[in-house]
Amino acid sequence: MTSPIQTEHFTANIYGLLDETFDNVHGYFLDKGASLFETLATISAEEASIPVGGQCATLAAQVKHVAFYLQVMEEALRTQEFKKQDWGQIWRETSAVSPDEWQAIKSELRERYGRIKTFIDETPEWSNERLIGGIIAAIVHTAYHLGEIRQALCTLKA
Repeated sequence: MTSPIQTEHFTANIYGLLDETFDNVHGYFLDKGASLFETLATISAEEASIPVGGQCATLAAQVKHVAFYLQVMEEALRTQEFKKQDWGQIWRETSAVSPDEWQAIKSELRERYGRIKTFIDETPEWSNERLIGGIIAAIVHTAYHLGEIRQALCTLKA
């Protein structure tokens, strides 16, 4: 016998984890001031343009990749079609950025994050594994890249 997930409990917890990851630390898993948007606010376009470790992608590419991931995930969750993607394109094409380009990348991320929150608002029940797994994957994937960005900052600012 299966037990249904209580939508309001699941949704409230997903919102809490998303909010912590992107905007406001609640103490679930991040230190105060360590959310993604708080972290990005401390990074200049010049810093965002430096390849991490000398041969890895730039911080700008990391952020652009997260925005792309959220876009792909939202579309897949809405359509329930999980299409093949060229995940390497952003890593190959995103390098040095101007201040305006850096701001545009951060704005795109903010918009994609907003669309994920809208998707959650529009989801009346979490009725299958793809919905649940997809929304959790969006949080976990972003948190992973947040860790990479914060680690790179330690190197860049050392």
